[in-house]
Amino acid sequence: MFFQFDIYNILSTLLISFTIQMFFFIFAISFKTDKVTDFSYSLSFILITLLLTLLNKAYTPGHILLTIFIIIWGLRLGSYLFLRILKIGKDDRFDDKRNNVLSFLGFWILQAATVWIVLIPAAVYFSLDKEPGFTPLYCIGVSLWVIGFIIEVVSDAQKYSFKNNRENRGKWTQSGLWKISRHPNYFGETILWWGLFILIISHLSTSFWWTIIGPVFITFLLLFVSGVPLLEESAERKYGKNPEYQTYKSKTSLFIPWLVKK
Repeated sequence: MFFQFDIYNILSTLLISFTIQMFFFIFAISFKTDKVTDFSYSLSFILITLLLTLLNKAYTPGHILLTIFIIIWGLRLGSYLFLRILKIGKDDRFDDKRNNVLSFLGFWILQAATVWIVLIPAAVYFSLDKEPGFTPLYCIGVSLWVIGFIIEVVSDAQKYSFKNNRENRGKWTQSGLWKISRHPNYFGETILWWGLFILIISHLSTSFWWTIIGPVFITFLLLFVSGVPLLEESAERKYGKNPEYQTYKSKTSLFIPWLVKK
Protein backbone atom coordinates (compact mmCIF):
# COMPACT_ATOMS: atom_id res chain seq x y z
CA MET A 1 0.00 0.00 0.00
CA PHE A 2 1.33 3.44 -0.94
CA PHE A 3 0.36 5.29 2.26
CA GLN A 4 1.75 3.03 4.98
CA PHE A 5 2.54 6.05 7.12
CA ASP A 6 0.90 9.10 8.64
CA ILE A 7 0.46 11.47 5.68
CA TYR A 8 -0.15 14.23 8.24
CA ASN A 9 3.64 14.64 8.49
CA ILE A 10 4.02 15.39 4.80
CA LEU A 11 1.08 17.79 4.79
CA SER A 12 2.39 19.50 7.94
CA THR A 13 5.81 19.88 6.36
CA LEU A 14 4.22 21.47 3.29
CA LEU A 15 2.13 23.89 5.38
CA ILE A 16 4.97 24.92 7.70
CA SER A 17 7.41 25.37 4.83
CA PHE A 18 5.07 27.68 2.92
CA THR A 19 4.13 29.58 6.07
CA ILE A 20 7.77 30.32 6.91
CA GLN A 21 8.66 31.32 3.36
CA MET A 22 5.62 33.56 2.95
CA PHE A 23 6.44 35.30 6.23
CA PHE A 24 9.96 36.06 5.01
CA PHE A 25 8.66 37.00 1.56
CA ILE A 26 6.44 39.67 3.11
CA PHE A 27 9.39 40.92 5.15
CA ALA A 28 11.73 40.90 2.14
CA ILE A 29 9.35 42.62 -0.26
CA SER A 30 8.40 45.22 2.35
CA PHE A 31 12.00 46.23 2.94
CA LYS A 32 13.23 45.51 -0.61
CA THR A 33 15.90 43.19 0.72
CA ASP A 34 17.27 39.80 -0.22
CA LYS A 35 19.40 39.35 2.88
CA VAL A 36 17.02 36.81 4.44
CA THR A 37 16.51 34.47 1.48
CA ASP A 38 19.17 31.88 2.34
CA PHE A 39 18.66 32.35 6.08
CA SER A 40 14.97 31.49 5.77
CA TYR A 41 15.85 28.41 3.70
CA SER A 42 18.12 26.93 6.36
CA LEU A 43 15.83 28.00 9.20
CA SER A 44 12.91 26.16 7.59
CA PHE A 45 14.79 22.87 7.66
CA ILE A 46 15.73 23.34 11.31
CA LEU A 47 12.26 24.35 12.52
CA ILE A 48 10.41 21.67 10.56
CA THR A 49 12.78 18.93 11.70
CA LEU A 50 12.46 19.97 15.33
CA LEU A 51 8.66 20.08 15.06
CA LEU A 52 8.54 16.65 13.41
CA THR A 53 10.73 15.26 16.17
CA LEU A 54 8.59 16.73 18.96
CA LEU A 55 5.15 16.14 17.44
CA ASN A 56 5.92 12.51 16.63
CA LYS A 57 7.86 11.95 19.85
CA ALA A 58 10.55 10.49 17.62
CA TYR A 59 13.28 9.86 20.15
CA THR A 60 14.91 6.68 18.87
CA PRO A 61 18.67 6.88 18.20
CA GLY A 62 18.03 6.99 14.45
CA HIS A 63 15.52 9.83 14.72
CA ILE A 64 17.76 11.82 17.05
CA LEU A 65 20.80 11.38 14.79
CA LEU A 66 18.78 12.51 11.76
CA THR A 67 17.59 15.57 13.68
CA ILE A 68 21.14 16.41 14.78
CA PHE A 69 22.48 16.06 11.23
CA ILE A 70 19.87 18.41 9.76
CA ILE A 71 20.27 20.98 12.54
CA ILE A 72 24.07 20.99 12.25
CA TRP A 73 23.83 21.38 8.49
CA GLY A 74 21.20 24.13 8.76
CA LEU A 75 23.01 26.14 11.41
CA ARG A 76 26.31 25.97 9.56
CA LEU A 77 24.96 26.81 6.10
CA GLY A 78 22.49 29.40 7.33
CA SER A 79 25.02 31.32 9.42
CA TYR A 80 27.65 31.17 6.66
CA LEU A 81 25.31 32.46 3.96
CA PHE A 82 23.77 35.11 6.21
CA LEU A 83 27.15 36.51 7.26
CA ARG A 84 28.29 36.43 3.64
CA ILE A 85 25.30 38.40 2.36
CA LEU A 86 25.73 40.95 5.15
CA LYS A 87 29.30 41.45 3.97
CA ILE A 88 28.46 41.55 0.25
CA GLY A 89 25.38 43.72 0.65
CA LYS A 90 23.09 42.15 -1.95
CA ASP A 91 22.49 38.98 -3.94
CA ASP A 92 22.97 39.41 -7.70
CA ARG A 93 20.45 36.63 -8.34
CA PHE A 94 17.66 39.03 -7.45
CA ASP A 95 18.66 42.07 -9.49
CA ASP A 96 15.79 41.39 -11.90
CA LYS A 97 13.35 40.19 -9.22
CA ARG A 98 13.74 42.48 -6.22
CA ASN A 99 11.30 45.11 -7.50
CA ASN A 100 8.96 42.69 -9.25
CA VAL A 101 6.47 41.28 -6.75
CA LEU A 102 5.33 38.30 -8.83
CA SER A 103 8.84 37.33 -9.90
CA PHE A 104 10.13 37.66 -6.33
CA LEU A 105 7.15 35.67 -5.03
CA GLY A 106 7.96 32.93 -7.52
CA PHE A 107 11.37 32.50 -5.93
CA TRP A 108 9.86 32.10 -2.45
CA ILE A 109 7.29 29.60 -3.68
CA LEU A 110 10.05 27.54 -5.30
CA GLN A 111 12.07 27.72 -2.09
CA ALA A 112 9.10 26.57 -0.01
CA ALA A 113 8.50 23.68 -2.40
CA THR A 114 12.18 22.76 -2.30
CA VAL A 115 12.24 22.54 1.50
CA TRP A 116 9.10 20.43 1.44
CA ILE A 117 10.23 17.99 -1.26
CA VAL A 118 13.74 17.55 0.14
CA LEU A 119 12.29 16.79 3.58
CA ILE A 120 9.78 14.20 2.34
CA PRO A 121 12.03 11.23 3.26
CA ALA A 122 12.52 12.64 6.76
CA ALA A 123 8.80 13.42 7.14
CA VAL A 124 7.92 9.82 6.31
CA TYR A 125 10.60 8.44 8.61
CA PHE A 126 9.51 10.57 11.57
CA SER A 127 5.97 9.21 11.24
CA LEU A 128 7.15 5.64 11.79
CA ASP A 129 7.93 4.31 15.24
CA LYS A 130 10.96 2.20 14.43
CA GLU A 131 14.06 1.47 16.42
CA PRO A 132 16.84 1.43 13.83
CA GLY A 133 19.56 -1.11 13.67
CA PHE A 134 23.06 -0.26 12.57
CA THR A 135 22.93 -2.10 9.26
CA PRO A 136 25.66 -1.75 6.61
CA LEU A 137 23.32 0.44 4.54
CA TYR A 138 22.68 2.67 7.55
CA CYS A 139 26.43 3.07 8.11
CA ILE A 140 26.92 3.92 4.44
CA GLY A 141 24.29 6.65 4.76
CA VAL A 142 25.93 8.13 7.85
CA SER A 143 29.36 8.01 6.18
CA LEU A 144 28.09 9.75 3.05
CA TRP A 145 26.50 12.51 5.11
CA VAL A 146 29.74 13.09 7.01
CA ILE A 147 31.80 13.09 3.80
CA GLY A 148 29.38 15.43 2.03
CA PHE A 149 29.23 17.79 5.00
CA ILE A 150 33.02 17.96 5.26
CA ILE A 151 33.37 18.63 1.52
CA GLU A 152 30.79 21.43 1.70
CA VAL A 153 32.31 23.05 4.79
CA VAL A 154 35.87 22.86 3.47
CA SER A 155 34.82 24.18 0.04
CA ASP A 156 33.00 27.15 1.53
CA ALA A 157 35.91 27.90 3.87
CA GLN A 158 38.42 27.77 1.02
CA LYS A 159 36.33 30.05 -1.18
CA TYR A 160 35.69 32.49 1.66
CA SER A 161 39.40 32.66 2.49
CA PHE A 162 40.33 33.14 -1.18
CA LYS A 163 37.77 35.89 -1.78
CA ASN A 164 38.79 37.77 1.36
CA ASN A 165 42.41 37.98 0.26
CA ARG A 166 42.86 41.36 -1.43
CA GLU A 167 45.50 39.88 -3.72
CA ASN A 168 42.79 37.68 -5.26
CA ARG A 169 40.41 40.45 -6.29
CA GLY A 170 39.08 39.83 -9.76
CA LYS A 171 40.16 36.18 -9.63
CA TRP A 172 38.19 32.95 -9.37
CA THR A 173 38.76 30.33 -6.68
CA GLN A 174 40.97 27.57 -8.05
CA SER A 175 42.84 26.17 -5.07
CA GLY A 176 42.07 23.32 -2.70
CA LEU A 177 38.94 21.41 -3.68
CA TRP A 178 38.23 24.09 -6.27
CA LYS A 179 41.24 22.80 -8.19
CA ILE A 180 39.46 19.51 -8.89
CA SER A 181 35.86 20.76 -9.14
CA ARG A 182 34.30 24.06 -10.18
CA HIS A 183 31.47 23.51 -7.69
CA PRO A 184 32.70 21.23 -4.87
CA ASN A 185 30.36 22.85 -2.34
CA TYR A 186 27.30 21.82 -4.36
CA PHE A 187 28.76 18.35 -4.79
CA GLY A 188 29.10 18.06 -1.01
CA GLU A 189 25.54 19.33 -0.59
CA THR A 190 24.08 16.65 -2.85
CA ILE A 191 26.18 13.89 -1.28
CA LEU A 192 24.99 14.69 2.25
CA TRP A 193 21.33 14.61 1.20
CA TRP A 194 21.84 11.28 -0.55
CA GLY A 195 23.50 10.09 2.65
CA LEU A 196 20.45 11.07 4.70
CA PHE A 197 18.16 9.32 2.23
CA ILE A 198 20.18 6.10 2.45
CA LEU A 199 20.25 6.39 6.25
CA ILE A 200 16.46 6.72 6.26
CA ILE A 201 15.62 4.10 3.64
CA SER A 202 17.78 1.53 5.44
CA HIS A 203 15.03 1.39 8.10
CA LEU A 204 12.06 1.35 5.74
CA SER A 205 10.51 -1.27 3.48
CA THR A 206 10.99 -1.21 -0.28
CA SER A 207 7.54 0.40 -0.63
CA PHE A 208 9.12 3.67 0.51
CA TRP A 209 11.65 3.98 -2.30
CA TRP A 210 9.43 6.65 -3.85
CA THR A 211 10.83 9.05 -1.22
CA ILE A 212 13.94 9.14 -3.39
CA ILE A 213 12.24 12.21 -4.86
CA GLY A 214 13.96 14.20 -2.07
CA PRO A 215 17.62 13.74 -3.04
CA VAL A 216 16.79 13.52 -6.76
CA PHE A 217 15.07 16.91 -6.61
CA ILE A 218 17.88 18.73 -4.79
CA THR A 219 20.44 17.17 -7.14
CA PHE A 220 18.45 18.28 -10.20
CA LEU A 221 17.93 21.75 -8.75
CA LEU A 222 21.61 22.33 -8.00
CA LEU A 223 22.87 20.84 -11.25
CA PHE A 224 20.37 22.22 -13.73
CA VAL A 225 18.34 25.09 -12.22
CA SER A 226 19.46 27.37 -9.41
CA GLY A 227 22.95 26.24 -8.50
CA VAL A 228 25.59 25.37 -11.05
CA PRO A 229 23.97 27.07 -14.11
CA LEU A 230 23.66 30.47 -12.41
CA LEU A 231 27.23 30.45 -11.12
CA GLU A 232 28.58 29.25 -14.46
CA GLU A 233 26.82 32.13 -16.21
CA SER A 234 28.11 34.60 -13.63
CA ALA A 235 31.68 33.30 -13.94
CA GLU A 236 31.50 33.48 -17.73
CA ARG A 237 30.43 37.12 -17.56
CA LYS A 238 33.22 38.01 -15.14
CA TYR A 239 36.10 35.92 -16.44
CA GLY A 240 35.00 34.58 -19.83
CA LYS A 241 37.45 36.75 -21.78
CA ASN A 242 40.37 35.61 -19.65
CA PRO A 243 42.31 32.80 -21.38
CA GLU A 244 43.48 31.48 -18.01
CA TYR A 245 39.89 31.04 -16.89
CA GLN A 246 39.04 29.15 -20.07
CA THR A 247 42.02 26.89 -19.42
CA TYR A 248 40.86 26.31 -15.84
CA LYS A 249 37.35 25.62 -17.10
CA SER A 250 38.50 23.13 -19.72
CA LYS A 251 40.74 21.24 -17.28
CA THR A 252 38.54 21.21 -14.20
CA SER A 253 35.53 18.97 -13.58
CA LEU A 254 32.23 20.84 -13.49
CA PHE A 255 30.80 19.03 -10.48
CA ILE A 256 32.34 15.78 -9.27
CA PRO A 257 35.81 16.39 -7.77
CA TRP A 258 38.32 14.77 -10.08
CA LEU A 259 41.98 14.99 -10.91
CA VAL A 260 42.85 17.93 -13.14
CA LYS A 261 42.82 17.01 -16.81
CA LYS A 262 46.17 17.15 -18.54
